[in-house]
Amino acid sequence: MNVKHVLLFFVLFGFLSACHDKTVEPATESETDKWILEQMKYWYYWNDKIPANPNVSLEPEAFFESLLYKYNATTNPEGDRFSWIQESADELKAGLSGESKSTGMDYKLYYYPKGSSNVVGVVLYSLPDSPAAKAGIKRGDVFTGVNGQALTGANYSQLLNAEGVLTFSLGSITDDGVISESTVKKEVTPIVLQEDPVYFDTLFQYGSNKIGYIVYHQFFPSPNGSNSNQYDLKLDQVFANFKANNVNSLILDLRYNGGGYVSSSTNLASLIGKVTSNDIFYYKEYNSTVTPVLKKQFGEAYFYDKFKAKTQNIGSSLNHFIVLTSGNTASASELLINGLKPFMNVTLVGAKTYGKNVGSITISDDSKKIKWGLQPIVTKSLNSQHQSDYYVGFTPDFPVTESMKLYPYGNPKDPLLGEALYQIVGARVVRKMPQETARILENASEIESSITKKAGGSNMFYDK
Repeated sequence: MNVKHVLLFFVLFGFLSACHDKTVEPATESETDKWILEQMKYWYYWNDKIPANPNVSLEPEAFFESLLYKYNATTNPEGDRFSWIQESADELKAGLSGESKSTGMDYKLYYYPKGSSNVVGVVLYSLPDSPAAKAGIKRGDVFTGVNGQALTGANYSQLLNAEGVLTFSLGSITDDGVISESTVKKEVTPIVLQEDPVYFDTLFQYGSNKIGYIVYHQFFPSPNGSNSNQYDLKLDQVFANFKANNVNSLILDLRYNGGGYVSSSTNLASLIGKVTSNDIFYYKEYNSTVTPVLKKQFGEAYFYDKFKAKTQNIGSSLNHFIVLTSGNTASASELLINGLKPFMNVTLVGAKTYGKNVGSITISDDSKKIKWGLQPIVTKSLNSQHQSDYYVGFTPDFPVTESMKLYPYGNPKDPLLGEALYQIVGARVVRKMPQETARILENASEIESSITKKAGGSNMFYDK
C-alpha cells in the first residue's frame, strides 16, 4: 500500500493505492464496507470516535456515514461536516480538479417572493467558451424557468439537472428590486468542462493607490490529469504583471471559492505574503494512529508546509490586502487567510466564511476492485502561531451583503468591490449605491448555490 499525497488547501487530497491482483472480480458490498472501515480506522482524524461494532451489512454510502463523528451546531460544533464518499473514484478525482459535466455557469437560487414556492436563479458567472457563455449568459442574468416550466421548490432540482438541451427563460431585476419575466430564452447543452480557476484580473489607480484585483474560483494547479501546474503558473503571471505595475494594494476575490489543493493555496499565499521561504505557512495535525508512521517515514518536516520563494511576490509593497468573502469561501480559501494572518494585515470584506479548518485526502483503490472513492477528514490545520479557531468561519471586518442584482467583475458598483476600494482609497469611487440590496433581499430567501454542488462543495482542502 502506498500513499500519493496531493496537498489541497483544506481537503488534503491524497491518492491511496492498494495492491491487489489485477484480475480480481469487483468487490461485493460487504468487501467494500470492510475496505472502507480499514481505511477509516487508519486515516480518519476522529478514528477514536468510530463505533466499536459498525453494521457492515449496510450499503457502502450508508456504512461510511455511520462511521462519522457527527457534527451538531450546539452539542458538537467541531464535529465532522465534511467527509464524503462517492460511488465513482474517477469522477471524484476529476471533480476535485475542476472537471465536471456542466452548462458552464454557476448560480444562486432564491425563493421569490419570499414565502412563495416560486424559484429564481441568478447567474454568478459563466465559464469562457462554455455552452452558457456561447449562448450569451453572463454574470447577473436572471432565469425563472427551464424547458418551458417555471421553476418551483418542487421541480427546480430535476429541471436544472436534466439531461440534454436546457432552455432557460430569462428575466430581469430593476434597481427597485422587482424581478420580472421576459420573452428571452437561451439554449445550452451540458458538456464535460475543465474550469480555469484564474477567472479575472484588472488594475485600478486612484491617486497614489495602485490596486490589483483578481477573482480566483478554486484552488487547483492543473487541468484534470495534468501535472503542468498550468493554473499556478497563470497566477504567477498575473502577479508578475501586478509587480511590474507597482501595485501597492491587493483585492483577492474568494467569494465563490470553496477550496481545493493545498499546493495551490501555498503558491498563492507565497505570491502575497510578507514572508520568506523559511516561514511556516501551516501545520497539519493527524490522528494518533497515522502520526508516528508518517513521522518515521518522512520526518518532522512532513507536518508543516513553508512558503515558497517567488520572484513575483508583492508582499513587501502592499499597504492593503483585502479578501472578498461569502458563506461559500471555505477550506483552502480559509487556509490562505489563516496562514497569512501572522505575517500581514488581512482585511475581510463581505460575509462570514464557511468555517473549515480541517483537511481530507482522496482514498481509492488503483486495482479498480473497489469502485468507490472516499474523501474523509484526516487532518486539522493550524497557522505558524498554531491558531486554528475558525471552525465557525472568519467574521468579516466590513460586513457587506451581495445583492441579487449583480455587476460584472471589476465594476466598482459591486458592493463588495466598492467597499474594498473605499477602505483603500478612503473615499467612495462611485456614488454610494442606494439600498437596492436590502430591498431585493427583503423579498427573497436564498435556497442554495451551485458552488456547493461542485466536488466537495464547501468541503475542499486537499493535500498535494
